[in-house]
Amino acid sequence: MSVPEHTVHYLEIVTTDVTAARDLYQQVFGWQFTPVAELGNAFVAELPNGSLCGIRAPLRESEKPVVRTYLRVADLGVATQRAHQLGAVLALDRMEIPGHGTIAIFLIGGIEQGLWQVS
Repeated sequence: MSVPEHTVHYLEIVTTDVTAARDLYQQVFGWQFTPVAELGNAFVAELPNGSLCGIRAPLRESEKPVVRTYLRVADLGVATQRAHQLGAVLALDRMEIPGHGTIAIFLIGGIEQGLWQVS
């Protein structure tokens, strides 16, 4: 199931205790996680509305724990350009995730926000 444009496509949780976080979401909400190597070795669950939640460990020592939402967009270029025009700072410009789409990350108001164009 795909979520509509401008809604949360992917909720990314980066934590140093993947097992505890995954167990919490499984036990509290009944989410079932499967490993997905292409998404940073995240454990990913499809939620009832079609959104995805991925829980993974930091990919490098300098990566801090974070909860980051990725909003689904039809055109990543247009969305990142508009975010930049409105004051966002691009932190990650266009990264393709084979088989999943293309993402970008920007910073605004001290938070990280992702955009995701599904392929």
